[in-house]
Amino acid sequence: MNRKKFLGLLGLGGLATLSRNSFAANAPQTEDFTYSGGKAIVISTWYHGLAANDAAWAILKKGGRSLDAVEKGVMVSESDPTNLTVGLGGLPDRDGNVTLDACIMDEKGRAGSVAFLQHIENPIAVARLVMDKTPHVMLVGDGALRFALENGFKKINLLTDESKRRWEEWKKTSKYETPVNIENHDTIGMLAIDSSGNISGACTTSGMAFKMHGRVGDSPIIGAGLFVDNEVGGAVATGVGELVMRTCGSFLVVENMRRGMSPEKACKAAVDRIVAKHPSVADTQVGFLALRKDGKYGGYSIHDGFDYALTYEGHHAMVKTAHSK
Repeated sequence: MNRKKFLGLLGLGGLATLSRNSFAANAPQTEDFTYSGGKAIVISTWYHGLAANDAAWAILKKGGRSLDAVEKGVMVSESDPTNLTVGLGGLPDRDGNVTLDACIMDEKGRAGSVAFLQHIENPIAVARLVMDKTPHVMLVGDGALRFALENGFKKINLLTDESKRRWEEWKKTSKYETPVNIENHDTIGMLAIDSSGNISGACTTSGMAFKMHGRVGDSPIIGAGLFVDNEVGGAVATGVGELVMRTCGSFLVVENMRRGMSPEKACKAAVDRIVAKHPSVADTQVGFLALRKDGKYGGYSIHDGFDYALTYEGHHAMVKTAHSK
């Protein structure tokens, strides 16, 4: 059992079971949690979201703020060297550099973001400081690194032995691909409602494996990888970022909910727009996850295989989304 699975099994008094399939089978499918005073909920993308949700729930169950919950939650994935798509141990670009992107957004509409950040294990924490300490929303590259170091972050080598091995294997062919549901684009995006009814979100990734040096995807872009409006709800995206960026995907999902769509239908409408605007999505995955102000939640993806972690009082499980293809 690897570290990610073990951490997932520790949460919420052992409610988790040993099988990913049993998580999905036993989970409420969608739409059956409704917010009322004092209730909290957290959802996050992919199986590594289970361990991340544990950390977020530890804050939420004590009445903590959703912003703190999503920050600390996704830091679990960032600091997990066995996770090849986020933070430490993320697969590098084609030149062997691990470059990280992250953003965070709170119930007041404030946002912070970093892109093309190297050598820092927890980019989400740097994004939080950009929001809290500067008049800006986004810092990138060397400027983001300098800001992080000035604020006490330590410079480390993010390229683990396993990631380096995979990069050296890739160089034998140097073929750039985006296989569906394979760990080269599995961003973690997280949304939470706290006991005060406020929504916050976070999104963090090491980006596409073996990308061109300097490439930035949707994950640090407010309105693409993440968007939160406390009057309506929040949304996060995962998959091939270029498709999400071209449609302002997460913003579109939130606006769909504003117009009265359920979270799942709002995500489906955003996926349908992507599919309609691209000649082929046969080898391309995009998924959206949404959480509405009343606690309703849902997701949708282009292809089968996208699931998300769901945690609220008495529940800690994976939920499988519907899909187009």
